[in-house]
Amino acid sequence: MESMSTVTAQQGSTWKDYLVLCKPKVVVLMLVTVLVGALLAVPSWPDMMILTVALIGIGACAGSGAAVNHIIDHRLDTKMARTKNRPIAKGRVSPEQGLIFALLIGIGGFALLWFVVNPLTALLSLASLLGYAVIYTLFLKRATPQNITIGGLAGAMPPLLGWTAMTGQVDPNALLLVLIIFAWTPPHFWALAIHKKDEYAEANIPMLPVTHGNHFTRIHIVLYSLLMFASTLMPFITGMSGWLYLIGMLLLNARQFWMVKLIFDETNEKAPMELFKYSIQYLLWLFVLILIDHYTIASRIIG
Repeated sequence: MESMSTVTAQQGSTWKDYLVLCKPKVVVLMLVTVLVGALLAVPSWPDMMILTVALIGIGACAGSGAAVNHIIDHRLDTKMARTKNRPIAKGRVSPEQGLIFALLIGIGGFALLWFVVNPLTALLSLASLLGYAVIYTLFLKRATPQNITIGGLAGAMPPLLGWTAMTGQVDPNALLLVLIIFAWTPPHFWALAIHKKDEYAEANIPMLPVTHGNHFTRIHIVLYSLLMFASTLMPFITGMSGWLYLIGMLLLNARQFWMVKLIFDETNEKAPMELFKYSIQYLLWLFVLILIDHYTIASRIIG
């Protein structure tokens, strides 16, 4: 039976299926944060050759981790509407093919980072890959409703990777960017988890709304939104950014708390998904603001 599914996968798979295994939308968002970290690490423009190789290598490692996630979760994926059509879950790519693909791009990305960028970035990228693909996907996701909180550290690493790619060292400001994404991750995913609660329950994944209910999850979204608010003020407090960034973030956070307020209205079934979507815009605008502030002389004068 296994050989039959492998033959089917070999006949039905295309390059698009392997691209889907990499979760390209997630990787692109992640690479945006890598780029931001790289740009903030230097006072002017970074070395474009090193930056390009770093983005390719980090992206390949991230894609490898995403493919391993598909492999480990392919049985669970068949039970959820949003994942049931993934290539491995659908049988278009076999787990063996997916593993070979993941190893090839993962090793390739690590080698690029090690030999062209620097060993520190390569090792941190490997740690991030293993943290997401193995520690989170294989263990935390199935073991605890705090899976997103604990596993979020791996997803918060990209700005640090961009920073180390340019400087070869860990900087406190880079760790501050990690803290921001770490605090952003739980409200982002718990909003989705409320919306997809029944699917997570069907798949027997102990997401917070499944184990503790929607109200408990909403309270935790508020608490982590407060932590996120505090952490987003830190770049201004430390002098990393100026008034332009601060004003923009106050507006973004005001909108965040308004969206959080709406999820407490149980009659508004769209609110959790709207918060989830807004959280993506929130993160993108945060990094746009911090970059504009970084490169705007006028902002420095005002600050």
